[in-house]
Amino acid sequence: MTQLVEKRQHQIIETLSALNGTEAIKDAWKREGGGGGITGILPSGRVFENGGVNSSIVYGKCSRQLLDAMGLAEEDLSSLHFFATGISLILHPHNPMVPTVHANYRYFEITREGCPIHWWFGGGSDLTPSYLFEEDAQHFHLSLKEACDKTDTALYPKLKKECDDYFYLPHRKEHRGIGGIFALKQQDRPLEQHFSWASTCSDAFLPSYLPIVERCKNMPFSEHEKRWQLLRRGRYVEFNLMYDLGTTFGLRSGGRTESILVSLPPTVSWEYDFQPKKGSREEEMLSVLKHPREWAPLLI
Repeated sequence: MTQLVEKRQHQIIETLSALNGTEAIKDAWKREGGGGGITGILPSGRVFENGGVNSSIVYGKCSRQLLDAMGLAEEDLSSLHFFATGISLILHPHNPMVPTVHANYRYFEITREGCPIHWWFGGGSDLTPSYLFEEDAQHFHLSLKEACDKTDTALYPKLKKECDDYFYLPHRKEHRGIGGIFALKQQDRPLEQHFSWASTCSDAFLPSYLPIVERCKNMPFSEHEKRWQLLRRGRYVEFNLMYDLGTTFGLRSGGRTESILVSLPPTVSWEYDFQPKKGSREEEMLSVLKHPREWAPLLI
């Protein structure tokens, strides 16, 4: 999994840097207690206003706070150690016709005297458009479905629902985007199958997203459409800081703040009680965010 994380980070950074016309900044860091990672920052360029493609490989002794956060009730901490590795990325485009995208794939385990006693895989990929293009939503979801199907055809519908349930703002009664796939913890099948899923789905990220970028990156847009994008980014920030378990746990447990908050957009807006006009494209987008659709089955 460590090799997979490093390989995917390199592939994605190289591809996105060429597309964006900027050289990524790679900030290597070390964790006190064991391990470290590389924060890959994508500066503002032709396509993206900012982005981050991060990797981490961390390990060390288990703390009570860590076990509590994971919902584990181990009594004796003296011989418990943890290992965690993953890739996490977020891209915020300039053009409001290009959707924001997020993905992460990770592995976590706890060992006692060198033997794993708890382990799981997690993560996924999800799309957050400002404006709805149904063909893009279908392409994104079908790419993920095809990747999941290589492990088990039952995976996509399960992980699609989990994604819709997780990326939800209850105080707004809105979903963050049009979803994708997500797993908080996968441990219900042989470890090798879960690794195969992480490998296949992380490999599907670029093919699922780049065709959408290429189609939409040069579309004209107005100040009104840019304003709507900034308002939708406000919802993104609300979710990340209030509900996202990775963000909140990382900040509360003394994680590396700069790497955690690289997920936030550089420009964002909130307006009091903004309501889109009836029949507008903004209202269409909001309707989908309140009532998730099934996208991949439309193409089957």
